[in-house]
Amino acid sequence: MFYHLEGIVSDIDINLAVIDCAGVGYAVNTTANTLSQIKIKTKAKLYISEYIKEDCFDLYGFATMSEKKCFEMLLTVSGIGPKAAQAILSTSTPEALAIAIMNGNDKAITVAQGVGKKIAQRVILELKDKVGKQMGSSDIEMPAVMTLADGDSRSDAIAALMVLGYSAPEINAALRKLDVTGLNTEQIVKLVLKNLM
Repeated sequence: MFYHLEGIVSDIDINLAVIDCAGVGYAVNTTANTLSQIKIKTKAKLYISEYIKEDCFDLYGFATMSEKKCFEMLLTVSGIGPKAAQAILSTSTPEALAIAIMNGNDKAITVAQGVGKKIAQRVILELKDKVGKQMGSSDIEMPAVMTLADGDSRSDAIAALMVLGYSAPEINAALRKLDVTGLNTEQIVKLVLKNLM
């Protein structure tokens, strides 16, 4: 099983990077976001998610662990395959996607090529429910979660981070170290992610 690949980027194509590891070139499917962070003839490290079926063994690679977790989370949605998940993450950062899911913003998801309104609504329905269950069993104080509908930035950020696969204790520990007063949801998510990395 691959966890990550680290090597020289020998080639870049549409949604694909070739990583040369000790003379072996691995073709890694990836997103526009990850491709924007790597360059040919420079060293890169991509976190790998494998997709194995009878007729294929594909590698999907991501510049950040949060993007990988988001990709794997999207694959749990019925009707979403790796190509659709890759397309969604090519038009949206993990943070922006998590916020779109929590806010029920299907238009932000349908921007992805080949993703229609029905699939976008399914993503929101299935993943929002999953996050709700995680919150119900978490030690995040309920008043903070209850204000989610009121658009509270901190609560939205907590929900978005849970969508990205982080646990309540991890999020709480990071938030205790940070001053997020006056920051919007996306700024809080980025700040917490930086701390968690």
